[in-house]
Amino acid sequence: MGEPESKPGSRPESNAEDPRHPRWVYGHGDEPDPRFTLANERTFLAWARTVLGLLAGAVALHSFQVPTNEVVRDGLIVALVLTAILCTILAMARWARVERAMREHRPLPAFTAGFVLAGALLLVGVLLGVSLVL
Repeated sequence: MGEPESKPGSRPESNAEDPRHPRWVYGHGDEPDPRFTLANERTFLAWARTVLGLLAGAVALHSFQVPTNEVVRDGLIVALVLTAILCTILAMARWARVERAMREHRPLPAFTAGFVLAGALLLVGVLLGVSLVL
């Protein structure tokens, strides 16, 4: 009778044959419901939009030369760019951890990245507010 035919677009039965990367995510567990995987990807894209907003803020501070004190402005720009870099790294790590947890039927990881971002944005906001008042 032979082996059953695979449907176009179906995933291999063995994770070892899965061509997707990173293998440390896709090489483990079972294929989750596509709705959950797509929701995880949408969340990652939301983080990417946040990064773009942070970078746009840094460009705006530079372009409009606000605040007028150059040292403070440069510090805020560096803080925004570093926050964007950190946010990018945290977003990728969060996506991978959530995807792997879903594949291995484990609880989702804690949402520490959001608190890190909130703290960084609070710091930038306070610095910007104080620099505009002074």
